[in-house]
Amino acid sequence: MTRQEQIRLDNIADTNHEIFALLKQRYSPRIFKEGQIKETHMNQLFEAARWAASSANEQPWRFIYAQRGSEAYDKIISCLSTENKLWAFNAPILLVSGYKENTSDGTENFHALHDLGLCMGNLTIQAQYLGIAVHLMAGFDWEKAQKLLHVPEGYHLACSIALGYYGGDLEKLPEELLEQETSERIRMPLEKFAFQNTWKN
Repeated sequence: MTRQEQIRLDNIADTNHEIFALLKQRYSPRIFKEGQIKETHMNQLFEAARWAASSANEQPWRFIYAQRGSEAYDKIISCLSTENKLWAFNAPILLVSGYKENTSDGTENFHALHDLGLCMGNLTIQAQYLGIAVHLMAGFDWEKAQKLLHVPEGYHLACSIALGYYGGDLEKLPEELLEQETSERIRMPLEKFAFQNTWKN
């Protein structure tokens, strides 16, 4: 067994209650196997996203994606935070997600960001099924990205995302990031966020 395969095993969530296996196996690596993602797999990811639940069926989500080596890929890299730039270049695909701010009748879509999250959930689990790792990055300059990627008014970029098949060379990571890659996964206990009948602090 390779070290990378061992890390994947170690990153399987130690849940308190049994859940769907793909959810337990999902994690956000900073290295990826060499080679582009198959076009058929990219289409499957976006098809899964397409069928996410959506308030009033507005489907406000939007995506721009770019392959490593393209001008658009370099533009996305330039918008990332300093820490994310240390590893995101390992990903064969970089993606930015966004949403349409208003509904079709011109009113503010209060649920647009929620719907984008549901959409990304679909995409992420489909990716896990295909052996594709998804690492979402809040650390990026969305205003710069809006300009560089020619996003029109009325749309708002929300997140940058690295995509690639699980695997890759751990030696590509700086020591501090390698430690994060192999550290224990920790989650808030249920009683901290799921309240029956009334809110509890």
